[in-house]
Amino acid sequence: MTASTPPRTSGRPLSPPGRRRPAPPALVLVAHGSRDPRALTTVRALMARVRGLRPGLPVHLGHIELNEPLLPDTLAALGDTPAVLVPLLLSRGYHVKQDIPEMAGAARARTRLAAPLGPHPLLAEALHARLAEAGWPSGTDDTARRSTAVVLAAAGSRDPDSAADTRRTARLLSARLGVPVLPAYASAATPTVATALRVLAARGRHTVAVASCFTAPGRFATRCAAEAPWIASAPLGAHDTMARLVLHRYDQSLGATAAEAA
Repeated sequence: MTASTPPRTSGRPLSPPGRRRPAPPALVLVAHGSRDPRALTTVRALMARVRGLRPGLPVHLGHIELNEPLLPDTLAALGDTPAVLVPLLLSRGYHVKQDIPEMAGAARARTRLAAPLGPHPLLAEALHARLAEAGWPSGTDDTARRSTAVVLAAAGSRDPDSAADTRRTARLLSARLGVPVLPAYASAATPTVATALRVLAARGRHTVAVASCFTAPGRFATRCAAEAPWIASAPLGAHDTMARLVLHRYDQSLGATAAEAA
């Protein structure tokens, strides 16, 4: 290499002196919204954890309904800044397929929609951690496992893809716990938590926990937890694993964008 030849790294010329890398697209957390004031507090705490894990990444919040800022207002404030929308939703359904894309499509901001948070092994990890906090034993023998089970309580949707995603999450959690995990729903789908408990009891599963498959506290989460005959876990909220999952979905979306541009 002669003195006039620019040095190379990994086959690409180094950036000229003083040139800065372009800023990463903003991450917009898309929450559903709730009349329960704990929900907004929880989502803001999750946003703080995401920022703590990725300093320098612009992280914003927008709601589909009920709470401010609403997603259209958040996107309007971004102007033409590129952004990745990460739904704080745990399965596919109407909000992921219709509401969020419509709001994004009406905005000036250049956006990409990431996948919902579930199903994913990190979601199962967070559910397991919340159950452990509620009193799930760290180890059980074969006799105890034969009478133990979990009801995975989710919001529910008429969209069959949502139910498929929840069943997948239940299988991932079951693999971690070593006991059956039966999905149940607070609305719009069956079985209900009460029905799921009866089904498990008929199978000889009388020590049953309710795993709260909700991002934040609210009416559905409270009602499902109240039906637990044993322990009920808290909503997933601002758990560190949830923050990691949010960033995984953000990075995954950027990776897909890069692959499409190649």
